[in-house]
Amino acid sequence: MTPITEVEGRRIALSNLEKVLYPATGFTKGEVLHYYATTAGALLPHLRDRPVSFLRYPDGPDGQVFFAKNVPPGTPDWVTTAEVGRVAGVARMVCVQDLPSLMWAANLVTEFHTHQWVVQAQDRADRIVFDLDPGAPATVVECCEVALWLRERLAADGIEAYAKTSGSKGLHLLAAVRGSSSEQVSEYAKRLAVEAEKAMPRLALHRMTRSLRPGKVFVDWSQNAARKTTAAPYTLRARVRPWVSTPVTWEEIEDCRDAAQLTFTAPDLAPRLQAYGDLLAPLLDEGRAGRLP
Repeated sequence: MTPITEVEGRRIALSNLEKVLYPATGFTKGEVLHYYATTAGALLPHLRDRPVSFLRYPDGPDGQVFFAKNVPPGTPDWVTTAEVGRVAGVARMVCVQDLPSLMWAANLVTEFHTHQWVVQAQDRADRIVFDLDPGAPATVVECCEVALWLRERLAADGIEAYAKTSGSKGLHLLAAVRGSSSEQVSEYAKRLAVEAEKAMPRLALHRMTRSLRPGKVFVDWSQNAARKTTAAPYTLRARVRPWVSTPVTWEEIEDCRDAAQLTFTAPDLAPRLQAYGDLLAPLLDEGRAGRLP
């Protein structure tokens, strides 16, 4: 019998709690739900008002992994949904606004991916993001070098950058922006990616061409497009272990000499939150958002 849990007055059916989702560590679905319940205070502000794309892996990362952008069948009527414009028309997507909605969504076993805009202003980007993706034998160590360069370059334009691990092998750089469309932010991000490649030709790359990527860091600027989404802060990833997209300090990036230094799993997050709080909280302060030059 599927257990029913009440969360802030909402009844939620939680299924298969003993199911092992990460065989390499024995991490179960119940532990996944516990992780989201205990990090909700930091995670929810980064999800709120942002239509969510679910990257689902109900049988673990070794099973079927698939994107679900539309509202899933059986979604409770108390879960907030919103219309989102697309090239082919209008779609309806989920907005994870509160703890009951988060726990319902987590029960689907999913990564959380969000747009760089909020649903109330779909024509205006409020984030810029750079996805730094290393091509072997490069690792997150090389990503850190590129991240430090981008941080200084953004600062020169009055834009304050923050970093998190991708939860896989790279880094994400994020900054709050205002007054620009997704297209304008994409153009600016591409310009900086090109500059990074010119400044560090042996290290950075702004093109996705696979043959060029070994040993370099691909500075993916394209995720600023209005239609695209990026893994949200604190989301678990569908990887071999329960890795988390984890906010990190600039000191950690400066000191990184081994990829293991910037690899975090779900059990690592509670002590990090206790020590640092939400390192990405400044992104939520509209007064600190920069303007593109």
